[in-house]
Amino acid sequence: MKLLALIAALSCFGLGAIAQETATIHLAGAEARPTAPGATTGVVYLIVMNHGATDDTLSSVATPVAESASMHRTTDENGIMKMEPVASILVKANGAVGFQPNGLHIMLMGLKQPLNLGDSFPITLNFAAAGPVTTTVKVERVTGKPEHDMGAMPGMKM
Repeated sequence: MKLLALIAALSCFGLGAIAQETATIHLAGAEARPTAPGATTGVVYLIVMNHGATDDTLSSVATPVAESASMHRTTDENGIMKMEPVASILVKANGAVGFQPNGLHIMLMGLKQPLNLGDSFPITLNFAAAGPVTTTVKVERVTGKPEHDMGAMPGMKM
């Protein structure tokens, strides 16, 4: 009887939902802003959660929509916005790291096509312990978030 209940639960929730919940690394809220025609750079935001008992290190990112993808951090140093690459990011056990405007984000360089509203694409984050974890990025308007962390602006050093 318990087996029948388990099968019923699996059919209601789907196998993918259960598999994702049992993974050590969980990626949520992956989104990118639409880009202008001809733009060669884009940005991805998401949340990385480590449900494991040990720390893990995010060492690289990749996506087929761009020639390269890398982690960056935007900081404000005495009123001057500065963006710099980040080689790796520690995700503490039972912790989370947010990639968001004006902070950590994933830069997409050498876009192969514009990112259009409503599109989606895969991105893979590579972890030292968990290995590669892939999620789907949705291209949508990022509301309530400043728009100035993606392109060059006066006073920005890249």
